Amino acid sequence: MTDHVHETERIDRSRAVGGRDLIELDRRECLRLLATGVIGRVVFTHSALPDAQTVAYRLDGEEIIFRTRGGSKLAAAVRHAVVGFQVDEVDIENRTGWSVFGIGEAYEVVDPVRLKELAELDGDPWVRGHDAHTISIPLQLLSGRRLGP
Repeated sequence: MTDHVHETERIDRSRAVGGRDLIELDRRECLRLLATGVIGRVVFTHSALPDAQTVAYRLDGEEIIFRTRGGSKLAAAVRHAVVGFQVDEVDIENRTGWSVFGIGEAYEVVDPVRLKELAELDGDPWVRGHDAHTISIPLQLLSGRRLGP
Protein backbone atom coordinates (compact mmCIF):
# COMPACT_ATOMS: atom_id res chain seq x y z
CA MET A 1 0.00 0.00 0.00
CA THR A 2 1.03 3.59 -0.44
CA ASP A 3 2.08 5.80 2.46
CA HIS A 4 -1.08 7.85 1.98
CA VAL A 5 -3.31 4.80 2.54
CA HIS A 6 -1.37 3.79 5.66
CA GLU A 7 -1.68 7.36 7.02
CA THR A 8 -5.45 7.34 6.39
CA GLU A 9 -5.81 4.01 8.22
CA ARG A 10 -3.74 5.32 11.14
CA ILE A 11 -5.93 8.43 11.45
CA ASP A 12 -9.13 6.35 11.30
CA ARG A 13 -7.83 3.96 13.99
CA SER A 14 -6.81 6.82 16.30
CA ARG A 15 -10.33 8.25 16.11
CA ALA A 16 -11.83 4.86 16.81
CA VAL A 17 -9.80 4.45 20.01
CA GLY A 18 -10.44 7.88 21.46
CA GLY A 19 -8.29 10.06 19.20
CA ARG A 20 -8.95 13.75 18.74
CA ASP A 21 -10.30 15.74 15.82
CA LEU A 22 -9.21 19.18 14.65
CA ILE A 23 -12.33 21.26 14.08
CA GLU A 24 -12.17 24.45 12.01
CA LEU A 25 -13.81 27.39 13.79
CA ASP A 26 -15.93 30.05 12.12
CA ARG A 27 -15.32 33.78 12.61
CA ARG A 28 -18.01 34.13 15.27
CA GLU A 29 -16.53 31.35 17.40
CA CYS A 30 -13.01 32.75 16.94
CA LEU A 31 -14.17 36.15 18.21
CA ARG A 32 -15.97 34.53 21.16
CA LEU A 33 -12.79 32.70 22.16
CA LEU A 34 -10.63 35.82 21.71
CA ALA A 35 -12.98 37.66 24.07
CA THR A 36 -12.25 35.10 26.80
CA GLY A 37 -8.47 35.49 26.57
CA VAL A 38 -6.13 37.90 28.30
CA ILE A 39 -2.67 37.03 26.96
CA GLY A 40 -1.76 36.63 23.29
CA ARG A 41 1.17 36.92 20.90
CA VAL A 42 1.75 39.62 18.32
CA VAL A 43 3.66 38.22 15.33
CA PHE A 44 5.55 40.84 13.32
CA THR A 45 8.67 41.51 11.28
CA HIS A 46 11.67 43.09 13.00
CA SER A 47 14.86 43.81 11.05
CA ALA A 48 13.53 41.65 8.20
CA LEU A 49 13.11 38.64 10.52
CA PRO A 50 9.98 37.15 12.10
CA ASP A 51 9.41 38.02 15.76
CA ALA A 52 6.67 37.47 18.33
CA GLN A 53 5.94 39.16 21.62
CA THR A 54 3.50 38.25 24.32
CA VAL A 55 1.05 40.99 25.29
CA ALA A 56 -1.91 41.48 27.58
CA TYR A 57 -4.82 42.38 25.33
CA ARG A 58 -8.51 42.99 25.12
CA LEU A 59 -10.93 42.42 22.28
CA ASP A 60 -12.92 45.54 21.39
CA GLY A 61 -15.50 44.64 18.77
CA GLU A 62 -13.34 42.98 16.13
CA GLU A 63 -10.10 44.71 17.08
CA ILE A 64 -7.30 43.50 19.34
CA ILE A 65 -6.14 46.29 21.66
CA PHE A 66 -2.89 46.23 23.61
CA ARG A 67 -0.51 48.74 25.14
CA THR A 68 3.25 48.91 24.95
CA ARG A 69 6.00 51.16 26.27
CA GLY A 70 7.47 54.09 24.42
CA GLY A 71 10.52 53.30 22.32
CA SER A 72 9.86 49.56 22.27
CA LYS A 73 10.64 47.56 19.14
CA LEU A 74 7.06 46.28 19.22
CA ALA A 75 5.58 49.79 19.12
CA ALA A 76 7.85 50.76 16.25
CA ALA A 77 7.45 47.55 14.27
CA VAL A 78 3.67 47.28 14.26
CA ARG A 79 2.63 50.79 13.20
CA HIS A 80 0.87 50.43 9.85
CA ALA A 81 2.31 46.97 9.37
CA VAL A 82 0.42 43.79 8.64
CA VAL A 83 0.82 41.63 11.73
CA GLY A 84 -0.48 38.39 13.14
CA PHE A 85 -2.10 37.83 16.51
CA GLN A 86 -2.46 34.42 18.16
CA VAL A 87 -4.20 33.20 21.28
CA ASP A 88 -4.57 29.63 22.40
CA GLU A 89 -5.60 27.54 25.33
CA VAL A 90 -4.46 23.95 25.80
CA ASP A 91 -5.42 21.34 28.37
CA ILE A 92 -2.43 18.99 28.26
CA GLU A 93 -4.00 16.39 30.54
CA ASN A 94 -7.17 16.00 28.46
CA ARG A 95 -5.46 16.74 25.13
CA THR A 96 -7.99 19.38 24.19
CA GLY A 97 -7.75 23.04 23.37
CA TRP A 98 -8.10 25.73 20.77
CA SER A 99 -6.03 28.21 18.82
CA VAL A 100 -7.11 31.40 17.04
CA PHE A 101 -4.97 33.39 14.62
CA GLY A 102 -5.86 36.79 13.20
CA ILE A 103 -4.20 39.07 10.68
CA GLY A 104 -4.64 42.81 10.30
CA GLU A 105 -2.90 46.11 9.71
CA ALA A 106 -1.94 47.51 13.11
CA TYR A 107 -2.19 51.18 13.94
CA GLU A 108 -1.62 53.36 16.98
CA VAL A 109 -4.76 54.75 18.58
CA VAL A 110 -4.22 58.49 18.97
CA ASP A 111 -7.76 59.89 19.25
CA PRO A 112 -8.03 61.27 22.83
CA VAL A 113 -11.69 60.25 23.22
CA ARG A 114 -10.99 56.69 22.07
CA LEU A 115 -7.89 56.46 24.28
CA LYS A 116 -9.96 57.51 27.30
CA GLU A 117 -12.65 54.91 26.51
CA LEU A 118 -10.04 52.17 26.16
CA ALA A 119 -8.22 53.21 29.35
CA GLU A 120 -11.49 52.99 31.28
CA LEU A 121 -12.12 49.49 29.92
CA ASP A 122 -8.57 48.30 30.52
CA GLY A 123 -7.66 49.77 33.85
CA ASP A 124 -4.11 49.26 35.03
CA PRO A 125 -1.56 47.80 32.58
CA TRP A 126 -0.01 44.48 33.57
CA VAL A 127 3.46 45.97 33.43
CA ARG A 128 4.18 49.47 34.69
CA GLY A 129 5.37 51.86 32.00
CA HIS A 130 3.76 49.83 29.18
CA ASP A 131 0.98 52.29 28.51
CA ALA A 132 2.71 54.86 26.31
CA HIS A 133 1.28 53.45 23.07
CA THR A 134 -2.14 51.91 22.53
CA ILE A 135 -2.10 49.66 19.47
CA SER A 136 -5.10 48.25 17.61
CA ILE A 137 -5.17 45.33 15.20
CA PRO A 138 -8.42 45.21 13.20
CA LEU A 139 -8.91 41.51 12.50
CA GLN A 140 -9.30 41.39 8.74
CA LEU A 141 -8.56 37.65 8.50
CA LEU A 142 -9.41 35.25 11.28
CA SER A 143 -9.08 31.49 11.58
CA GLY A 144 -9.10 28.97 14.36
CA ARG A 145 -9.11 25.33 15.26
CA ARG A 146 -10.31 23.34 18.23
CA LEU A 147 -8.78 20.02 19.26
CA GLY A 148 -11.35 17.80 20.85
CA PRO A 149 -12.78 14.34 21.13
